[in-house]
Amino acid sequence: MKKFLVLVFGMSLIGGMAKAQTVDSKYGLDSAQTIINASVYSEFVKQKNYKEALPAWRYVFFNAPKFQKKTYASGEEIMTNLLKQTQNPAYLDTLMMIYDQRIKYFGDDPNNGEGWILGRKGGRLVSFGPKDVNTKKEAYGYLIKSFEMEGRKSDPLTVQILFYTAGDLLKAEQLTRDEYINLYMDISQFVEYGLKNSKKPEMFGEVKGNIDGLFFSSGVADCETLDRLLTEKYNANADDLDNLKSIIRLLRRNECLDLPLYTTVVEKLYEKDPNSDAAYSLAVMFIKRQDFDKAETYLSEAISKAEPDDENKADYYLRMAQLKAGKKQYAAAKTNALEALKINRNLGNAYIVIGKAYAAYAQSYGEDAYDHSSVMWAVVDKFVKAKQVDPSVAEQADKLIAEYSQHFPSKEDAFFRSVNAGSEVKIGDWINETTVARFK
Repeated sequence: MKKFLVLVFGMSLIGGMAKAQTVDSKYGLDSAQTIINASVYSEFVKQKNYKEALPAWRYVFFNAPKFQKKTYASGEEIMTNLLKQTQNPAYLDTLMMIYDQRIKYFGDDPNNGEGWILGRKGGRLVSFGPKDVNTKKEAYGYLIKSFEMEGRKSDPLTVQILFYTAGDLLKAEQLTRDEYINLYMDISQFVEYGLKNSKKPEMFGEVKGNIDGLFFSSGVADCETLDRLLTEKYNANADDLDNLKSIIRLLRRNECLDLPLYTTVVEKLYEKDPNSDAAYSLAVMFIKRQDFDKAETYLSEAISKAEPDDENKADYYLRMAQLKAGKKQYAAAKTNALEALKINRNLGNAYIVIGKAYAAYAQSYGEDAYDHSSVMWAVVDKFVKAKQVDPSVAEQADKLIAEYSQHFPSKEDAFFRSVNAGSEVKIGDWINETTVARFK
C-alpha cells in the first residue's frame, strides 16, 4: 500500500511538471515528444532524406524552440537542400524564419550569436532569393549589420558576399560611390588583419584578390573622387595607422601618386611608424618624381624591414627589379625578380622583368649577330612562363612573344653553328639559361 501511494504521488508530480511546461521551456510542450522527434529527424538528416526529416523537425522547431541549437543548424540544412531540389519559395520563407527564431532564442551565443546568424541569413537570401533589387537591398541590410556586429570575427566569405551585393546595388544606383568606396576600405582593413592574424590566411588572400578585382574594375575609384573622399577620411582621423595605410594603399593602387594628399599621408605614416610599407610608399613616391636614388634607398629599407613571410615583400623586390632594369643594371634586376618569385611564384610580372632584362642585354652578349639573337630564345621563354603562371599578364606576354620572336636567329645562321630546331642551347654569362632553338 505504501509503495502504491509513492508511485501515485510520483506520477502526479510528473504530471504536474508536464502541465507546467510551455513552448519556451527547455523541452517545449511535451518533453517526451520533443526528444523522440529530435531523434527521428536527426536520423533522416544523417541519411540526407530531408523530405522525411521535415515533419519531425517541424514539431521540434515549433513546439520546443529553446531545445538546442542543432534544431536550427539541421533546419538550415533541410531547407537549403529542399530549395535546391524543388525551387519552392516556401522553403526560403521557412529558412528566413529559422534565422529569425534562432536570433530570438540563441542570439546571445558568444560564438554564433546574432551577428553571425544575420550573416548566414543574408548570404542564403543572396544565394536562393529572387534576383530583384529589393531582395538584394534586404540581404545587404542583414550582411552589413552582421559585419558591423562581428567586426574582425566576421566570416571572410560572408564579407565577400557583402561586397558583391554592394557592387550589384551600386550598379542599380541603390548605393552611392562614396558608400561603396568606404565599404571597400573597411573590408580591406578587415582582410589585412586576417592575413596577418588568422590561422587560415590563405582564405583571406583569396577574398582579397576577389574583392580587389571587383573594386578596381568598377570604375568608381578615379583620382578626383578618391582625393575628395580620402581627404575627409584623413582629416577625420589623421593619427590612426590603419586609416593611413588604407588611404595609401588605395591611392597607390589607382596610381593617384601626384595628389598632394598622397605625399601628406605617406610622410605622416613614415613619421609615426617607419615600417616596411611606409618605406615602400615613399619609394613609390620618389619613383613617380624620377628621383631613383632616393627610391632605391627606401626600397632597400622596405625589403630589409619586411618580415620573411610578408607577401608584400614580393612587390618590394619586383619594384626594385624594375628600378634596377631602368638603371641598366640587368643582372641585379634578375636577382631581385627571382627573390620576388621565391615569395610569390605566380608573379608573372617578375618573369616579364627578367625577359626584358635579357632582351636589353642581348647586344652585349657573345661576339656576333647570331649570339645576340640567340638570347631571344631565353627572352621568349620568360614571357611564356609569365602567362603560364599568371593569366592576368597573358595579353601583355603574348604581344612581347610576338615582338621578340621576330628576332630569333635564322635557320641559315644556326646551320653554321650546327644548331637544329629543337636543339638544346646554353646561354651563358649572367643570363645562365638553357633553352631550345627556334627559328624566325
